[in-house]
Amino acid sequence: MTTDDRPAPFGRALCAMVTPFTEAGALDLDGAQRLADRLVSRGCDGLVLSGTTGESPTTTDAEKSALVTAVREAVGDRAALVAGVGTADTRHTVELALAAEKAGADGLLVVAPYYSRPPQDALEAHFREVADAAGLPLALYDIPGRTGTRIEPDTLVRLAEHPRIVAVKDCSYDLFGTQRVLARTDLAYYAGCDEQILALYAIGAAGYVSTVANVAPEPLRAVLDAFDAGDTQRAARLQRRAIPLIELMMAAGLPGTVTAKALLGTLGLPAGPVRAPLRPADRGTADGLLRAHRELVADAGQSQA
Repeated sequence: MTTDDRPAPFGRALCAMVTPFTEAGALDLDGAQRLADRLVSRGCDGLVLSGTTGESPTTTDAEKSALVTAVREAVGDRAALVAGVGTADTRHTVELALAAEKAGADGLLVVAPYYSRPPQDALEAHFREVADAAGLPLALYDIPGRTGTRIEPDTLVRLAEHPRIVAVKDCSYDLFGTQRVLARTDLAYYAGCDEQILALYAIGAAGYVSTVANVAPEPLRAVLDAFDAGDTQRAARLQRRAIPLIELMMAAGLPGTVTAKALLGTLGLPAGPVRAPLRPADRGTADGLLRAHRELVADAGQSQA
């Protein structure tokens, strides 16, 4: 499969964008527009709004809709907008899906219902009900480490028959299962874990949905571009160069939302505080993130020279 014929309904380089807040904790729509414009200008051809990184559990329905409308105004048709609408309640998820469609989203990200841990037949029915209700294409979000429920490969194969279920954001850490679905369906897979961007892309994924792209959109996009150009050694080198920052942001004990906002704030970019129960990173953590970011950006500049 070449990069030209692999399905990529929402683009290739997607950022799971933070939701900027003011220092008082209110939704910062101006900041969201400025951040979205910056990300798109630096290589992101898709933005996921109100996902995990976007603090969807602590934003209101009205804030979610307002965010889509504002970001659409800022980026126009330069990037696909995918709205996170997943909740633990099927009825609420359908309501959010319809609201996101009205607000101007291009697609919907629907996570497996969490906490109640529905069995696979109930999970399948949940996704089908959302897909039937909305007029937008769906990306299913498989992240059992957070939801407690895996979307099993056989379930994904069945769901792929639905005309509006077109993609998967994959945080399953099951490379074999991912390949089984890729071999049997036309679903577009997006790496949801930054350390797996190249690995999944190499076996036919569409691209990635990245938290780290909030602060390093160009170095991550460069991984895909090098692979597309046929320079797989360079792609591997670029992926490895990003690992220190990826590790600090995603695997050092703090949620990616916390580390992304800490680094964005240190860089003087729109972010603001996190909402409780999340707590901000301490100064030492922010300084460490900044050092890793500077090293990655410097390496990227040298490799392009």
